[in-house]
Amino acid sequence: MINRHYLRSEFMKKYLVTALVFLATTAATFAQKKHAKKEVQPKDTVAVFSKLPATATAPAPKRDWSKLNLTRRANDHFMVQLGYDNWAGTPDSVHIRGFNRSFNFYFMFDFPFKTDPRFSVGAGLGIGTSNIFFDHQVPLVAAAGNGTLAFPTLTGTNNDFKKNKLVTTSLQVPVELRFAVDPEHTNSSWKFAVGVKVGLLMSAYTKQKTQLNGAGQVVVNSIQKESSKQYFNTPQLIGTARINKGFIGVFGQYQVTSLIKANAGAAINPFSVGIMLSGL
Repeated sequence: MINRHYLRSEFMKKYLVTALVFLATTAATFAQKKHAKKEVQPKDTVAVFSKLPATATAPAPKRDWSKLNLTRRANDHFMVQLGYDNWAGTPDSVHIRGFNRSFNFYFMFDFPFKTDPRFSVGAGLGIGTSNIFFDHQVPLVAAAGNGTLAFPTLTGTNNDFKKNKLVTTSLQVPVELRFAVDPEHTNSSWKFAVGVKVGLLMSAYTKQKTQLNGAGQVVVNSIQKESSKQYFNTPQLIGTARINKGFIGVFGQYQVTSLIKANAGAAINPFSVGIMLSGL
């Protein structure tokens, strides 16, 4: 007869072995699932993608300036300048005073560059005038003497006048290199220009108004003029620069060549600054 204690012992061993095997299998499966979940955690994915290089931004296409539509470009060919004038290099014996002024008027043409119409060349023809006032002096432009232009002081003499000035008029050819920020709408764009004026002196004369006596009292309200170019250089070379916003701008210019001939007096270089109107 089989021993019951023996059968129970064998059954317990088999049950225990089966339970241990089940527990071990379950633990291994749980461990594998936990490891798999850890590998796909969002924070790890974000970390991986954060290390990827950023996509490079494509460079902006370069504008082809040669294809601009210039049909709306301003066609105003006039340039008018009103400036304050003075002389550089004047000796101490020359006394300039008052609002010395110039007025210049030109008819201009504009030639845009085909490859880049922001740049253009301007050229034209016009007249430049200058009025320089003196403090009880007058240059003796018509006097014949030792070849030197004299500036006598007239205070206390019967030859003095209340107003004394020298007026010069020149035929000038301005040439400019221009740049427009918006070449399609030059009537509202910022514009910059540098250049030269090549000129020929057409006339030079003095004008005196209201004669005074030696005591400085008015003798007669008269006007006296004397005209001659004998002491002045005829050819002129003038450097110019200007800035415009639309039609209105400012300009400056400096005459490189001396106003007075080398053997007739000091080397005097006229200059001017002022405002201007121009559609180009």
